Amino acid sequence: MVKVSFVILGFVSLAFGAPAEQEPVPIVAQESDLQPDGTFKWSFETGDGVKQEQTGQPKQIEQETPVVLQGSASWTDNEGNSHQLTYVADENGYQPQSADIPQAPEIPAAIARALEYNAAHPEQDTQEPAKQ
Repeated sequence: MVKVSFVILGFVSLAFGAPAEQEPVPIVAQESDLQPDGTFKWSFETGDGVKQEQTGQPKQIEQETPVVLQGSASWTDNEGNSHQLTYVADENGYQPQSADIPQAPEIPAAIARALEYNAAHPEQDTQEPAKQ
């Protein structure tokens, strides 16, 4: 009986915690073009301002011919803030760019000097630690 009560309580909490039904967002523009050589382009825009587009083309890289991609997306969040993302995906991996992507802080000067010293003196890296 206790298990049934927890199950019912779970369903009740899901029902009351579920977001209100929202109207579907219409697609106001859409384009798609696929060529026989593997080149493609697609894009769409929704009624709430979301926009996405992507292009791709085969690229010979050594013994393989992957499709390299370029694209972008833009949207407005629930607080009214605009967001934009651009990206490239190629032999160098996925490379996104956006003001929303956190950036690592600059390396402090003392640590940068230590790293430079270590790189200039690799022989010290191979020494075994002193035994006690």
